[in-house]
Amino acid sequence: MAQAGIERLYDEHAQALFAFLLNLTRHEADTRDLLQELIVKLARRPELLEGVRDMRAFLLRLAHNLAIDLIRRRGTRERNYEQLAGEPAPIFAPASEPDARAFREALAAALGDIPPDQRAVVHLKLWEGLTFEQIAELLDLPLNTAASRYRYGLDKLRERLRPLYDEIQ
Repeated sequence: MAQAGIERLYDEHAQALFAFLLNLTRHEADTRDLLQELIVKLARRPELLEGVRDMRAFLLRLAHNLAIDLIRRRGTRERNYEQLAGEPAPIFAPASEPDARAFREALAAALGDIPPDQRAVVHLKLWEGLTFEQIAELLDLPLNTAASRYRYGLDKLRERLRPLYDEIQ
C-alpha cells in the first residue's frame, strides 16, 4: 500500500480506532502506542489488507487483538488499570454546558465500571453501529456471547446512570 493509502486509511479510521482502544485500555498513552503499532504494522505489511471486505471491522479486530496482547504482556500493569478503571477516561469530547459535561463524565465513569469484555461489545454496538454478528466475528466470540455481553453491559450502565436520569427528570 502506498504512503497515500496509509494516510487515507488513517484519516478515515484513526478516530474510531482511538476511541475503541481508549475504551479498552483506559490509558491514553497505551492507546496512542497501540494505534501507532497498528498503522506501522499495516505500512510494513500491506498484504494484510488484500481482500478485506469491511475495512473498519478488520481494523477494529486488529486493534482489539493488539489491546489483548498488550494486556497479556503487562499482567502486573493490568492490575493497576483495574484500579484506575474507576477513574473516568476522557473518551468524550469536552462539553461547555454543565449538564452535558456531567452526563459525559457519568457515562465515562459508568463505562469504566463494566468489565472490559462487556465494554468492548457495548462500544462496538453503540459507537461503531456494528451488528452482533459483526461483533462476534470481530472479537472471535459466539454470537450469543456477544449479545449477552451487550445486554449485561447495558444493564450495568442503566443501573449506574439511573440516578442521573432520575435527577434530570
